[in-house]
Amino acid sequence: MFKEERDRPLFKWTDLGDVGEGRPNLGPLMPVVVYRLFQYTLRDILIVEQGVEFANRILRRSGWQAGWAFCENLLTPDLDFNAFLSQLQSRLRELNVGVLRVEKADLEKGEFTLTVAEDLDCSGLPMTDEVVCTYDEGFIAGILERYTGKPFNVKEIDCWASGGRTCRFQVLAK
Repeated sequence: MFKEERDRPLFKWTDLGDVGEGRPNLGPLMPVVVYRLFQYTLRDILIVEQGVEFANRILRRSGWQAGWAFCENLLTPDLDFNAFLSQLQSRLRELNVGVLRVEKADLEKGEFTLTVAEDLDCSGLPMTDEVVCTYDEGFIAGILERYTGKPFNVKEIDCWASGGRTCRFQVLAK
């Protein structure tokens, strides 16, 4: 584990602990509403304290770090691209994160359009006319950067909360 004061991220996968040992009766699963309770109250306080741009930047950065670690620890980054995407789809589905679909993929150009249905972050939220999955933007960017070694800009262009009923992300190599 790390000390609280630091000037750079120190997160390691092992910091997540041994959930099986720590939760022998409750197990590794919890309702989505509990995850969202954490995420949306944190986002709300970040916005109040520092503004929307700051909140989105922090959520995107933490999503990127999580995506990198997710790829490093739960995926096989040396697979060919189609096998990697298939594994990513399976893993996201297994973990009940969402149903990933690839609408467009050009690895050479670094251009993708991805959708995530039943998204952990927003599916079922009330309509706000906003896209709210900034954490997911970072998560996808982190996974793809770990896989390709190249940074990506990921922008949500449709969201359940904006009426899209699925999250759609435009992904472009930087």
